Amino acid sequence: MDIEKLRKSMKSILSDSRYLHSIGVEEVSYDLALIHGDDTIKASVAGILHDCAKHLTGEELIRECEKNNLRISEIERKLPELLLHAKVGALYAREKYGVADDNILKAIEYHTTGRPDMTKPEKIVFVADYIEPNRTEPIPRMDYIRETAYRDLDKAVVLILDNTIKYLKEMKFLIEPTTLETYDYYVNKQ
Repeated sequence: MDIEKLRKSMKSILSDSRYLHSIGVEEVSYDLALIHGDDTIKASVAGILHDCAKHLTGEELIRECEKNNLRISEIERKLPELLLHAKVGALYAREKYGVADDNILKAIEYHTTGRPDMTKPEKIVFVADYIEPNRTEPIPRMDYIRETAYRDLDKAVVLILDNTIKYLKEMKFLIEPTTLETYDYYVNKQ
């Protein structure tokens, strides 16, 4: 895969800040793959493409899912920009960017909610999306989460999900059930 070509494509469709975020996720995915013994090129591809459908509106994401027979939950229908971009992103990675590797596609598909028993590539992109250095908003325990990610991916997943669930509850936002299932799975695994 030509990473530079994928970067140029992402730069042409994403906002400047979303592109900078995607570059950060690509770089951290590479680093985490290197440290945790996974394929660095595949991690980079998943990282740069993880938000390849983020430029679409909620209505466009719903239409893409319906057109391609992708299941949409009630919560995903209510929060399409937050949740459906991952499913459509995996579809686009396959159809528009020629990605055939299931590990890359699943890493893109689950980078937002996670899922119980994630593969190493899925955990890498899930974690990289959260800890990449271009995030400017203050996030509780970020330094600790970043440090943990380079030692223990499963523990980093738990810390990220704990932060995410607390934040969503505090803001009285809907929580996708897969996120809660993922948290329970990894807490019980520890």
